[in-house]
This record gives sequence, C-alpha cells and structure tokens, in this order.
Amino acid sequence: MQLKFSKMHGLGNDFVVLDGITQTITLSAVQYRFLADRHFGIGCDQILLIEKPTRSDADFRYRIFNSDGGEVEQCGNGARCFVRYVRDHGLSDKNEIRVETMNGIIVPRLEADGQVSVDMGQPRFEPNEIPFVADRRAPTYRLSLADKIIEISAISMGNPHAVQVVDDVDAAPIAIDGPQIEHHASFPKRVNAGFMQVLDRGHIKLRVYERGAGETLACGTGACAAVVAGIQRGLLDSTVLVSTRGGELTIRWDGAGHSVMMTGPAVEVFTGVIAL
Repeated sequence: MQLKFSKMHGLGNDFVVLDGITQTITLSAVQYRFLADRHFGIGCDQILLIEKPTRSDADFRYRIFNSDGGEVEQCGNGARCFVRYVRDHGLSDKNEIRVETMNGIIVPRLEADGQVSVDMGQPRFEPNEIPFVADRRAPTYRLSLADKIIEISAISMGNPHAVQVVDDVDAAPIAIDGPQIEHHASFPKRVNAGFMQVLDRGHIKLRVYERGAGETLACGTGACAAVVAGIQRGLLDSTVLVSTRGGELTIRWDGAGHSVMMTGPAVEVFTGVIAL
C-alpha cells in the first residue's frame, strides 16, 4: 500500500496528517505505531486522519491516533494543523470550518496573519464527564503518587487533564511523575498530566506528559486546561500567554458558560509517500 501523507507541527507537537477523503485509509494500531516511530517510520506524536463527516452540521471528521496506536478524543495543536491542511490542499475554501470529533464539534479558523484560532468548546468539570473517580466535584483534588501526594485540577477539554501548579516547571520531575499520573487508577481512561508554573496573571510556562505519547513540546488542549485551572484557582486573568518548550499559545476563557479559545501557529514541514 502506498500512502500519501504530510508532516506538520504546532509548536513542535508534530503530526503525520492523512487525507482519508481522496484516498482510502484503513490502518491497524500496529500500522499507526509504525508511522509514528521516529526510527523506522516517519515519526510523530500523533497521527491525524481527515475524513468525510458523519453528521450534517460538520464539514469534516477529525480522528486522532497517539504514537502508541490508540485513538483519542481531542488534540488542540492538531486542530490548528487540520484547518491549515484542508485549506492548503484544496479540500475546503473556507477560513472557518466545523469539524466533527469523537466528543463533539470544534471550530478552527484561519486568521489573516496565518495564525489559527480554535473554539475548543466549554471545559467540563464533573468527574463522570472527565472521567475521574471522585465522590463529588471539587476545585482541586489530592492524588497519591508513589512517594508523595500532589494537588491537581481535573478537567476535560474533550480529553482528560490533570493540572498541577509547580514552582519551577523546568525542574519538575516530568519523567517520573508523568507516567504515574497518566496511569493513575483515579483516571479510568488515563489522563494528560500538566505541570504549570505561573509567571504572572497573564503568563504561564507549561509542560505536558501526554497520554499515549509521553512528554511533547506543546499540547493545545493541555494549555487550555491549564489556563482554565489557573483561572478557577484565582491565579490568572481571562487571557493568558502560554509558553511551552515548542513556542507560545494564547488562550482565552471568560468563565462558566463560555468556550475556551486557542490561537497559535500551524506549519507544514514536508509531504511524501510511504509504503505500508
């Protein structure tokens, strides 16, 4: 099988993008893992699959597969790459598109300056919607790790996030704590682990250990979840610059009842054909 692809990234969070509209794509988890392998395949954090929608109120369907081959609900940096791809490759002439995901509709928009804004929908806090095992909803929760207890905010941005505030994100034990949080029994579908350092009320630094991918250079939904968590804790204003290791995102959330808005870049690196 000859498979056409594009390699893209959003702040270094990198993707293999597959057009499932002009070519037929039916891949196994083993094949997705091969595509994501940085030594034997193309190499990426996630594979993004563009398909025709299954509902009348959407322009496209958006599916995401992590580097471990598992399908997940949402990817914010990928959403920006999605709208850039469909415009640049002639699949749509719209600047704003409605995209069907596993957990509902998102609305990415290509801006005049080349940046991409995405309406990421409203955050969810009820434990059963995250999902998270808790007796009731609370602003923060205590989570027991192997050698300590940490305080987290548990939030869904279409996918689950556990966000903790740290004094120095560069010194945070991401490689040790990240896998423990991801696989913690309190998160039945695993979780993305965010480590947030508050620089001031309009600026944070963030690192995210992503479910099924490990630490990435940036995480769009993780940035949204971190800002929401910071606003809920009274630490942040409504518009926040999020500095990741791959670059910067702007996140805005006006509080309960409002969607989270994310703005940042999306870049195509190269296109190619791979034999599977």
